[in-house]
Amino acid sequence: MAIKSKSSLMWDLLTFDRLVTGPVIHLIYWAGLGVISLVAFSSVGAAVGVALRETSILGKLLALPVAVAGLLVAAAMVLLWRAFCEFYVAIFRISDDLRALRQQAEAERAGQRVPAQPPRQPY
Repeated sequence: MAIKSKSSLMWDLLTFDRLVTGPVIHLIYWAGLGVISLVAFSSVGAAVGVALRETSILGKLLALPVAVAGLLVAAAMVLLWRAFCEFYVAIFRISDDLRALRQQAEAERAGQRVPAQPPRQPY
């Protein structure tokens, strides 16, 4: 396995031959999960705060459905966030595949033998 030089890597980044969007989307995904976990913890904290503050039994009973609803909303947000990030990763993988197909078609038009594409690095 050949290691690219730093200048070759910099050239790929400057000419958009190598996209950095995949790793950036991973960072955005984890940051979004952090925000969603803060929402989940705050909904549970709010439910516990309501339960401790209320003196009536009705107020204490209301805290449990609020906590469950908050956790369900957080779970739905996690699924939607994952789907959103996977959509962007799929779009950029399609871009990579189209670039490889274009290179193959150009090589065939030029009459060159098309080399086998190395396996793609996962994002």
